Amino acid sequence: MEIKISDDFDLKKIIDSGQCFRPKEISAGTYRFITGDNVLNISERGEGIFEADCSAEVWERVWANYFDMSTDYAGIRRDIMNFAAGKPYEQTLHDMTEFGKGIRILRQDPFEMLISFIISQRKNIPSIRISIEKICERFGRQVGDVYLFPRIEDMADVSLEDLTELGLAYRKEYIKDALDHVSSGAIDLVEIESFGDNDLVEELKLITGVGDKIANCVALFAYHRVHRAPVDVWIKRAIDKDFGGKNIFSEFGKNAGILQQYVFYYKRLNK
Repeated sequence: MEIKISDDFDLKKIIDSGQCFRPKEISAGTYRFITGDNVLNISERGEGIFEADCSAEVWERVWANYFDMSTDYAGIRRDIMNFAAGKPYEQTLHDMTEFGKGIRILRQDPFEMLISFIISQRKNIPSIRISIEKICERFGRQVGDVYLFPRIEDMADVSLEDLTELGLAYRKEYIKDALDHVSSGAIDLVEIESFGDNDLVEELKLITGVGDKIANCVALFAYHRVHRAPVDVWIKRAIDKDFGGKNIFSEFGKNAGILQQYVFYYKRLNK
């Protein structure tokens, strides 16, 4: 089906933004996204015109929510520039925001994000993707030529031995602890969606190996807490070198997580 999108929407930038690890470019200009049991191939056919291999009903029910189509990202970029006006870093923030124009915060599965960001510790993005694909091939269900990310019940009885040879190293113990927490119900990934931001983050931090950064990544990319801004090495560099030591994300407040994505993308890719 043909889809017309007037707001910021850049498939490649979304995939390269560091928030997702399974979407990929499968051929020139065509991108594959996976969420739950759903697989989407989508490509741009012209300015704001996209072709997607799904029905209008599935687009509205699944993918419009996944791509956060109800949020005005062009408006948020304007808010960022109003926030930056007159500040020493105004031009820098303008450049970062324009460079990242087209990124959207995906609404992803909490279990997938929890496992993915535990894996992400001290790993580069290509290595993260390889480990996640190995997990999908080992424990997930196959649909066509795609392996879905496993459900909680698919990994409930997984042992440490089962997690060997997946490129996880010490992270396999953290993943095992996460599996124990969520499969036993000690942490209910559905129930905590109703928690306030701080309580949500603190609940996730009960898992061994989950600290502030990972918990905030899960809060932002799974629970769409867009005023949470995870601080990793790239964001720390931006705070220290570009913003005079100020955490401008806490100053910006609402939608700080979207601002964080523009800054992260710029710092990591604008060599």
